[in-house]
Parts: sequence; structure tokens; C-alpha cells
Amino acid sequence: MDLQRYLATRTAIVDRALDRFLPAAKAKPGTIHTAMRYSLFAGGKRLRPVLTLAAAEACGGKMMAAIPAACAVECIHTYSLIHDDLPCMDDDDLRRGRPTNHRVFGEGVAVLAGDALLTVAFEILAKSKPAPRHAVAAQVTELAHAAGSRWLVGGQVADLEGEGRSLGAAELKYIHRCKTAALLTASIRLGAMSANATPAQMKALTVFGQSVGLAFQVIDDILDITQSSDKLGKTAGKDATARKATYPAIFGLEKSRVEARRLTRAAHAALRSFGKRGDTLRAFADYLLARDY
Repeated sequence: MDLQRYLATRTAIVDRALDRFLPAAKAKPGTIHTAMRYSLFAGGKRLRPVLTLAAAEACGGKMMAAIPAACAVECIHTYSLIHDDLPCMDDDDLRRGRPTNHRVFGEGVAVLAGDALLTVAFEILAKSKPAPRHAVAAQVTELAHAAGSRWLVGGQVADLEGEGRSLGAAELKYIHRCKTAALLTASIRLGAMSANATPAQMKALTVFGQSVGLAFQVIDDILDITQSSDKLGKTAGKDATARKATYPAIFGLEKSRVEARRLTRAAHAALRSFGKRGDTLRAFADYLLARDY
């Protein structure tokens, strides 16, 4: 399949929907809405929301039924990036190829822009239609759980506490399961829920999401030390500067690449029961393994 074309068309659909769901930049108070849109429309890859749509299609659902979930996931992801970049967190100056939110709007507005995106995500998700097996409340719970203290937020806490310490492989994997794989898996599960996925489909897609999510983070760790800031659109080498544990730091580059390939094979294996309907998700797994930014 032509994954690049698929990404381009689905990204355009998601962007149009996000523009409709969010308050206009001029809506009072204009500063917060401008700041929200600044980061949300900064040209991110939109991998999570497009995976939401692809999962819905893999389960035989209609893409448009998954749009609220896809947009909600992207709002959560963008909020987490705004907060991760703050001086009290990773203290970064560059994100998605442009100055970070707090560098443009100040720390106070950046915190509030992240808060507002987190909040509007659930407003958007509440617009989803229920499926026979998956009520809207279940979809809201799915996203809240992935974004909460046990997963996304908890992973960030563990990441902060791990800076400057010598972490083992189990601790590193815990951080990456929480910070990266949990939201990516929820993105896929939400798409499946919109398509009334069966328990067997949900189980298979959960394994796929967890495998792809960890592979994504392993590659991210590799790219942080092998690519330039211009290529990545964010500050390269910041993990080493902050003395963070990463896959290359613990396992070395070659073993990290081997692990990413192993996880990608596990992702493929999880999709066996989907037949041709899983082709787009398989292409995604390969794309994430081969990406260079």
C-alpha cells in the first residue's frame, strides 16, 4: 500500500476536524486559544490519530466514526509535549521544528495551554457515538486511564526521578511503556472501539499497540544520538545531556536496533487474524521501524 499517501490524506482529515473542534484563535481569551493552536498545528506527524483511524478500518468500521477519538488523542499528545518541554521538566527550546510553547508565550500560558488541550480532549471524545460493545463512557475511561497517573503521567514522574541515576532494563522499559506505549496503544484501542471491535480484536490490537509503542521509543532513543536537531525538529542529544537512561545507553546501538526489529515482528504477529484488513497497520509498523526523524 501507499502509506505516505494514506498518511497525507488522513492527516488532512484530522487537521480539518481539529480546526473545527477547537475554539478559534480570536475567541476570548485569544492568548490561550492562540497558544493551543500554535502547538497543535505545528506540523506534527499525527501518527497517533492516524493509527486510530487505521485501527477502526482494520476492524471493519467507518473512519469518520473514529474522528473524535483521533482528535482527542492528538490533543492529549500535544498537551504532554508542551508540558514535557517546560523548564521544570525537560527544559527544551525546540519542538516540531519551531520554538517551544513556553519560549513563545511564557511558562504560565504554556502550562495553561497544555491544561486546556488536556481538557478539550475529553470534550471532543464525548462527541463520539456509542458502539454496541463500547459505550462512550468506556471510551472516555480508556483515554483517561492511559493519560493518567498510572501510565502517561506516571511515566513522566518515573522519567524525572530517573535522571542522573543508573537505571536497569526493567525500569527503562517501565518508563517507555508508560510514557510512549500506553497512549499509542490507547489510540489504537479507541479506533477499534469506535468500530465495535470484538474482544479478540481488542486483545490482538492491544498487543500490536504495545509492541509498536515500545519499538517507536527504541527508535526515538536511537535517533536522539544519530540525527541532527534540524532533522528531528527537536533538540538532538538532550537525553545524554540530561543523563537519562535510554535503550542505546543501556544496551548499545546495535542491540537497540535488534530489539526494535524484534518488537516490530511481534507487532506483525499480533495482526495475523486481521488478514488483508491489517495491511495498513502492518505498513505502519514497518514505517515506524525505518523512520529517520
